[in-house]
Amino acid sequence: MSRWKEYGHWGTWIEVKTNAPELAKQRVKGEVSMSSVSDPYQPVEKEIMLTRKILENMNKDTKLSVLTKSDLVLRDIDIIKKFKNVSVGLTVNCFPEKVRKILEPHAPSNERRIEALKKLNKEGIKTFCFISPVIPELTEARKVLRETKGIVNYYLIEVLNTRLGGENLKKILKGRFPESYEYLRDKEKMRKFVELLKHYVEEKEVPLAAFVSHRRENYYTE
Repeated sequence: MSRWKEYGHWGTWIEVKTNAPELAKQRVKGEVSMSSVSDPYQPVEKEIMLTRKILENMNKDTKLSVLTKSDLVLRDIDIIKKFKNVSVGLTVNCFPEKVRKILEPHAPSNERRIEALKKLNKEGIKTFCFISPVIPELTEARKVLRETKGIVNYYLIEVLNTRLGGENLKKILKGRFPESYEYLRDKEKMRKFVELLKHYVEEKEVPLAAFVSHRRENYYTE
């Protein structure tokens, strides 16, 4: 999105679409995903409650999917349960804490995200876990699968798309995480890495909805 905006790097700015709740009341029906580009429960949501107002106004017959990195979603369980067809997912990658503070500085810890999945599951809400981005040597995908077993209905797994990750991420990996960077420069190493992960998922009979590896886009070229 930063390509079409002049605010600065992705993650340093936010646009608040203040008329979204009214539009949701008038026009939204069918199937809705909140959301694939931005997070509906960013820190500012605690104050502005924009997502909550949208959910309140949305037709409850809408097929709704919510994806977030924040346990703030628990605040809106009362509204979410009113939807007839709803699923809620948390992005969990189990980055070590020092890595999370660099790559996801404003997101809650993975422990809080997993706890949120447990609470949503106990409330009878259909849940899913999005393991993304999968970065060699950084993302602990197997740990995520172990710690969320039995509390989610299905998984989505996505290997890092280096092309969409941008130059800033490339610089961070090259400077701070050289082992991961070297993986992402070697097409054959990445192919083996992806195949091993796929094999593990199949061996453990993980309820998988999608496994996205981006093929040519998941490695760097100099």
